[in-house]
Amino acid sequence: MMERETHVSFGQVPHSLFDDLLGEMSWQLSDDRFLLRGEGDHYFLYCRGEGITVERGENIDVSEESLWLNGRVYSAIASMNGLMPIHASAVAFDDKVFAFTAPAGGGKSTLVAALANHGLPMFCDDTLLLDPSDSDRILCLPGHKRLKLRPDAVGLTCAVPREKVSKTVDKFYAEPAAGDVGVALPLGELVFLETGPQPVIAPIAGAERFVRMQDDHYTAHLFAEARKFDRAGLFTHLARMATQIPMARFVRPVDAASFEEGVELVANRVKSRGLT
Repeated sequence: MMERETHVSFGQVPHSLFDDLLGEMSWQLSDDRFLLRGEGDHYFLYCRGEGITVERGENIDVSEESLWLNGRVYSAIASMNGLMPIHASAVAFDDKVFAFTAPAGGGKSTLVAALANHGLPMFCDDTLLLDPSDSDRILCLPGHKRLKLRPDAVGLTCAVPREKVSKTVDKFYAEPAAGDVGVALPLGELVFLETGPQPVIAPIAGAERFVRMQDDHYTAHLFAEARKFDRAGLFTHLARMATQIPMARFVRPVDAASFEEGVELVANRVKSRGLT
């Protein structure tokens, strides 16, 4: 379904779905259409059942196009078709997915790249799609994005760098040492990355699990608007997710000297939980 719905063509699109014109770096969503405007006159229109049409105005940065397509546009399409995008990178082990979430720049991609050196293949980078339709388990769809790393992260993880992501983004596409996984798998655990003096992993339980599901990332906003949640509906959805998703926090100092110690701690946890 996602492959069909994300088919891209080029042409002119409406510059608004409603009465007001769409400003730069903003979006609009109706029942079956999503319109995003990037920088300048760079528009992305998704129509359910018809795919994506991209309008390239004058003086746009084409190198940014894949970032918009693989980010907000992809998350909107997933949300409009019943899937839940979350801001996370993940690895796979023993037919389960172990995902890591943090604000932008929080080290999600770097950790996934480093875990590849422990034999854990990448499942996704930056956006994880969840299928919440099964009441017994949360299924994860394999990632659609290539791994992106800052120059210092490339050196820290020994990943193989490829081309620069774009003219304005100081990151490189990279190949994880253990490859990647391309099949849907159940979610084993969602780990929140935090900073602290010593590397430690601790489970998250009780009401904190519900609080942790209230993300302020654009993926959460897109999903809530696409599903037309009122306050009660959103509460019910988040409560269900908090009940079904095992959660933990990974606290570690953000410095190169203790980086590998933290990575080894996470790798050992993933492998021990994967086999249970």
